[in-house]
Amino acid sequence: MTVWALDLDGVLWTGRTAIPGSAEAVAHLRRQGHEVVFVTNNSFATIAEQEAKLAEFGVDATGAVVNSARAAASLIQADERVFVLGGPGITEAVADVGAEVVSDLGTEPESIEAVLVGLDWQLSYDRLRLASQAVLAGARFVGTNADSSYPTESGLFPGAGALVAAVAAATGVEPVVAGKPEQPMAELVRSRYGGSGIMVGDRAETDGLF
Repeated sequence: MTVWALDLDGVLWTGRTAIPGSAEAVAHLRRQGHEVVFVTNNSFATIAEQEAKLAEFGVDATGAVVNSARAAASLIQADERVFVLGGPGITEAVADVGAEVVSDLGTEPESIEAVLVGLDWQLSYDRLRLASQAVLAGARFVGTNADSSYPTESGLFPGAGALVAAVAAATGVEPVVAGKPEQPMAELVRSRYGGSGIMVGDRAETDGLF
């Protein structure tokens, strides 16, 4: 049996459109006795949302999704105060490790112990401002991934890496990046599925290196 780790965006789907043959390919691998898991740098959606989207396309992914939000949260300690510049997937992952998610934009930056940055559809100047001020005040700076863009039916949209770069530019502080191809994601996948397998993706600089 071989573990096949499949990326999602650009591999199984583009936006809300399934890539033809992707569900059949997953089914074929499973019929051959291989384990198929899904390793994605998409940090915005929760695990349940990613599983549900795969189910819509005919792929059972229950318990088989690993995302960069979980990899980033693995770097957070329980009881830390964490500001999330990102989506519900990161908020869920941070809460699951027992940390406190800071949501009040009036929070004193000095009271924030870590800043996690990922894809954020609710991005605003105030959210970017608080993230940057907290990093400048000494909070640890963690990026879910460095992907500068991601594919949609309407072309490439700015990815989490673009937001991570904005905070880095504003502060002069380089983040610890958690997602593919970095070590936190590798350790998370190894802890669940072992140290060998095949990675299938669409980015040489992330999936290929991973």
